[in-house]
Amino acid sequence: MSEPTERLYYRDSFLREFDARVISCEKDGERWKIVLDRTAFYPTSGGQPHDTGTLGDVPVIEVADAEEKVVHYVSAAIPVGPVRGTIDWARRIDHMQQHTGQHLLSAAFIELFGLQTVSFHLGKDASTIDLKAPSVEARQLEEAERRVNEVILEDKPVVIRFGTAEELAEAGIRKKVEREGILRAIEVAGFDRQPCGGTHLERTGQAGALLIRKLERRRDVTRLEFVCGFRALAAAREDFATLTQAAALLSCGLREVPAVLGKLIEERRAQHGAVKRLEERLAEHEARALLSEAKSSASSLRVVAKAIEDATPSYLGLVAAKLVAEANVVALLSSRATGHVVFAQTKGLERDMGALLRETLKQVGGKGGGAKDFAQGSVADASKAGDVVALAQKSLETA
Repeated sequence: MSEPTERLYYRDSFLREFDARVISCEKDGERWKIVLDRTAFYPTSGGQPHDTGTLGDVPVIEVADAEEKVVHYVSAAIPVGPVRGTIDWARRIDHMQQHTGQHLLSAAFIELFGLQTVSFHLGKDASTIDLKAPSVEARQLEEAERRVNEVILEDKPVVIRFGTAEELAEAGIRKKVEREGILRAIEVAGFDRQPCGGTHLERTGQAGALLIRKLERRRDVTRLEFVCGFRALAAAREDFATLTQAAALLSCGLREVPAVLGKLIEERRAQHGAVKRLEERLAEHEARALLSEAKSSASSLRVVAKAIEDATPSYLGLVAAKLVAEANVVALLSSRATGHVVFAQTKGLERDMGALLRETLKQVGGKGGGAKDFAQGSVADASKAGDVVALAQKSLETA
C-alpha cells in the first residue's frame, strides 16, 4: 500500500505554490484522477468546499478526500513525475475568511449564551451555521456579532495545534472528538479551541469583519447566514446601492426609506380595499344589466353569454358569482383582455359546467376545468375568448 498524501495545508494554509510528484494518473470519464505525494490543495470536507488552481498548466476542477489520499480531478492527463501546483488564492483566502469567521461566531454563541453549533456550510455567496436552539432573539444576534468583531479587531493569533483526543480534551477543545490518533485543532488565543482539518487565517484581523445576514428557524435548530471579509464588504456595498436606489425612487433620505415604505404600504392597502368595494358594486350592476338582456328559454332557464372586453380573471369570477346567485341562470363569460373563461350555473341545475368547459376548450385550444356548478380556464389566444362563449352557448341550445 502506497504512502498517504502529505497534506501541506495542515501546517501552512497560506502556501500558494508547491512542488510535488505525480504518483498516479487515471482516466475518469471526461476527467483524470491525479494523486500526488504531497499537496496544498484542500479537498471538500467538514462543510468547506475544495480548492481550485493548476497542476503545471492543467486546471484542477475538483479535489476529493479518498481515505488517506487526496485526489485531484483535472481536465487533462499529467504524466507521472514532478509537477508544480498553484492554488487559486482568491478562492482560498475567501474560504479561510469564512471558515475562521465561523469558528469565531460559534465560539461567541457558546461564550455568551451556551448555544452549540451542530453544522456548518460554506456556500458560494454566504455561509451558514445551525445552532442547537429552537429560536434566537435579535438581541442575541447583535451581541454575538459584536463579540466576533471585537475579537477580529483584537487581531488575535490563530494557531494550529496537534494532539490526541485526550490531549486536546485536556486543553479545553470546544467539541468532543471520537477519532483516534493525532488530531488537528485550530486555536484562537484566549477565545476558542476547536478540532478542525480546514484552512484558516493566521490572525483574526485577516477576517476583516463578520455580518449576520439572515435567521431561519428549522424545527429544533436555528440557521444563521453570515459573511466575512471581502464577502462582507461586497454585501455592505450591495445593501448601500439597493438602499440608495430605493431612496431615489421614493424621493427621501436613506434613513427615511422604511417609514416612507410603511406609509405607502398602508395607503396601498387602503386603496386596495376601496377598489375591491367598488369592484363589488360594479359587478353587481353589470350582472343586473346582463340578466336584463338575457332571454329565457321555454324551461325559464336564463343563459348569459358575454365576452367582456377588459375584465380581469377575478372580476370575471365575481360577475359570474353575482349572476348565478339568481335562480335558473347559466353564465358563460370570457375576457378578451386576458383570455380567461368562466362557466357557472345556479346550484341544483342539471348541466355540468366543468365538462362543458373542457369540451369547448378542446375545440379552441385552451386549458381549464372545475366542478359541476363552477369552472374556469383560459385560451392561449385571448382574441378567441369570444369564440369559447359562442361555442358553449350553441352547445347548450342544441342539447
